[in-house]
Amino acid sequence: MNIYVGAARWTGGTLGGVFRQTADGGGWDRLARGLPDAIQVQAIAVPPQQPEVVYLGADDGVYRSEDAGAAWQRLGVPRDLQVWSVLVHPANPRVLYAGTSPLGVLCSDDGGDTWRWNRIAAPERVKMSFACRVMRLAVDPAHPEHVYAALEVGGVMRSLDAGETWEDCAAELAAFSGRRPDLRSRIQSDNDAEGMLDAHALCVSAARPGTVFLAVRMGVFRSDDRGASWSDLEVGRFAPFTYARDIRVSPHDPRVLFACLSPASRSEDGALYRSDDLGMTWTRVDRGIKAQATMMAVGLHAREPAGICCISRCGQVFSTRDGGGRWRESRLPVAVQDVYAVACA
Repeated sequence: MNIYVGAARWTGGTLGGVFRQTADGGGWDRLARGLPDAIQVQAIAVPPQQPEVVYLGADDGVYRSEDAGAAWQRLGVPRDLQVWSVLVHPANPRVLYAGTSPLGVLCSDDGGDTWRWNRIAAPERVKMSFACRVMRLAVDPAHPEHVYAALEVGGVMRSLDAGETWEDCAAELAAFSGRRPDLRSRIQSDNDAEGMLDAHALCVSAARPGTVFLAVRMGVFRSDDRGASWSDLEVGRFAPFTYARDIRVSPHDPRVLFACLSPASRSEDGALYRSDDLGMTWTRVDRGIKAQATMMAVGLHAREPAGICCISRCGQVFSTRDGGGRWRESRLPVAVQDVYAVACA
């Protein structure tokens, strides 16, 4: 399988961009044809039906490759929009969403040839040193017009009309910090709800329509009513750390979830966990390997049920083709120290 990794230089290192390791498992190629030399890549998406097509979310917009990364084309997105997430609609690969900073969502109905930008007016509950951004987008497979957005740092927003208008789903997330001291966290702001609103990823499973699974600084949470209310999945019962950076649904079994957990955003540890029962219980998957930094993202192969890859912030890439029985570790160039995204195809 081809593995794609996106790196930036927001917090460390001197080299960003997109890197590819081909199916033969050799070294890493920095893909550059058609890309700015100083590009920072925060998101990667590959349509399951089109493994040769790759989309990048970058500091100056969205890029597309139609030949597995050999060449890239910048799409018609305003250059003042940083793109932090890209979603290919699960039912129609021509429909794309991209989450931005300033806060909004780009929508395309033609595979990225044209875009419209819809601003998100989220309640400003927390003031940070950086602008709020859409870190992840997800569509409910049973209701393809329902789109959810994870905001860093702003919680969750919901659209019931395919991304045209948005409404807040984070009031109860913020309220958790008032009821539970263990869910209070502030790093940059003066608000104890900062940790609960520090959302990094979300997903929706076909096995439970209307249910949203959310990864935030304080753990993994679930809403059974399209984001109106939330419950704590208490992932700390199964893992020694609860800082959640990524959560995804298996493309082969909608009851299976994967989550990246670490001690903190800047740490020297991290792990990949799997749930076979929609988040009720979790087991560690990445046995025999050691992340030396926060585990940032997981990629799941759309055609190989046992194909998994995950990344640590400092440039470690872990991959398995047997569901986690055996793992292979490879390293990106040493100048890469700020990794955000991974995908396998």
